[in-house]
Amino acid sequence: MKTGNKLKALHPLSWGMTALCLLLLAACSVSYKFNGASIDYNKVHTIQIADFPIRATYVWGPMGPMFNNQLKDVFANHTRLQQVKRNGDMKIEGEITQYQQRNKSVSSEGYSAQTELSITVNVRFTNNTNHNEDFERQFTATSSYETTQSLNSVQEELVTQMVKDLTDQIFNATVANW
Repeated sequence: MKTGNKLKALHPLSWGMTALCLLLLAACSVSYKFNGASIDYNKVHTIQIADFPIRATYVWGPMGPMFNNQLKDVFANHTRLQQVKRNGDMKIEGEITQYQQRNKSVSSEGYSAQTELSITVNVRFTNNTNHNEDFERQFTATSSYETTQSLNSVQEELVTQMVKDLTDQIFNATVANW
């Protein structure tokens, strides 16, 4: 008896089913593009984003430029809107109203175990193509750190995280509409 690798002949129906399956797999490709924005680019072409001044009593100097640059970057990276200095189809302006820290939890010895840092911004949004979408609203982001760490050692990292959270919240509230 002879052994070897022999291909058994497939029934013609099997060849047909195999070809049909391959054809369907090739034809059924899903294409999904998501940039987070639902903007009618036929009506809206420009956005005006003003620098947000810091009006908080407690201030960390780099926070203002970090926030302003990140907000502009989010819109530049996720929309096709042209950023303009004035007369934008959409306008975002406001101020950083609060930057504070507070005790979040207390240890069994009665000392602060965690500190919560927060940033609040007041945003005024104007959509000159649809004023029903205009609003003025406050957005807040928080982050916590162990009290055994100094604020100076974690401040840049925490503010960076909170600025990203704030700019995402603002982007979602103004143009994402989902």
